[in-house]
Amino acid sequence: MAPLGDGGAAAAAASNNLVVSFGEMLIDFVPDVAGLSLAESGGFVKAPGGAPANVACAIAKLGGSSAFVGKFGDDEFGHMLVNILKQNNVNSEGCLFDKHARTALAFVTLKHDGEREFMFYRNPSADMLLTEAELDLGLVRRARVFHYGSISLISEPCRSAHMAAMRAAKAAGVLCSYDPNVRLPLWPSPDAAREGILSIWKEADFIKVSDDEVAFLTRGDANDEKNVLSLWFDGLKLLVVTDGDKGCRYFTKDFKGSVSGFKVDTVDTTGAGDAFVGSLLVNVAKDDSIFHNEEKLREALKFSNACGAICTTKKGAIPALPTVATAQDLIAKAN
Repeated sequence: MAPLGDGGAAAAAASNNLVVSFGEMLIDFVPDVAGLSLAESGGFVKAPGGAPANVACAIAKLGGSSAFVGKFGDDEFGHMLVNILKQNNVNSEGCLFDKHARTALAFVTLKHDGEREFMFYRNPSADMLLTEAELDLGLVRRARVFHYGSISLISEPCRSAHMAAMRAAKAAGVLCSYDPNVRLPLWPSPDAAREGILSIWKEADFIKVSDDEVAFLTRGDANDEKNVLSLWFDGLKLLVVTDGDKGCRYFTKDFKGSVSGFKVDTVDTTGAGDAFVGSLLVNVAKDDSIFHNEEKLREALKFSNACGAICTTKKGAIPALPTVATAQDLIAKAN
């Protein structure tokens, strides 16, 4: 597949399977030894991160067509990140640089089980300063799917840019995909996070949430289907709840069920949800009958579970993203 950097914009535009991912991309500093606090850690590995960017890279690595829209500091880290997008065949024509703000950083504590805690440096970072006037709405309108999270809703002017891009996508008949990706340290309070995340809930065609996010948003047990279904609304095409290594549950207007996960040796869960979402969006962009065909959906979700599992076997998100071959290999071994 030809690289989709600045030179590959025309190739992306020609594809009606384009997924445009909107939001933040940052540098994760991951401890070189798991199980230590940030203060105890002797060294850190620099890894590109940010959920929407991870999703864009996941799509491209699986042979799909993706573009990223966001703002970076006009600094070494910002240019490094945009180069990583280009190296991963992500169309970067929606990427902007800000001379007056830095690229966001996050320090990530890795627990022994691969789960994480975050400490962010973004006050304000360039991604928060994207304005509506700077948006390439033409790129958004050309997409088959427009994907976003909730971090871009936290502060202005990025919130207004997010809303404008979402409105443009909906008006152009583009499918809207939402993974709230709750990061409480970035919000003023848990209540503000809940309110902000739910404020755009009913704009989406497809929503993916983790079991922890269901518990947070509903203030109830994520295993209780009644709580999950309180997040359903008329007009939603697909709601997926990821349950870590147990797999996922799915809900549509006509059917619901669960698909088992894959057991792997987990090192770092960073990016697993993004690998899952990217994989599913590749399939949605190719054929949205997946929302109405349970057999097709279950196949796609099995593949997404495999992609998410593989992503946990290495440190960092983008370096750990699977290819079609590695995902198929894991599925074949499990059968």
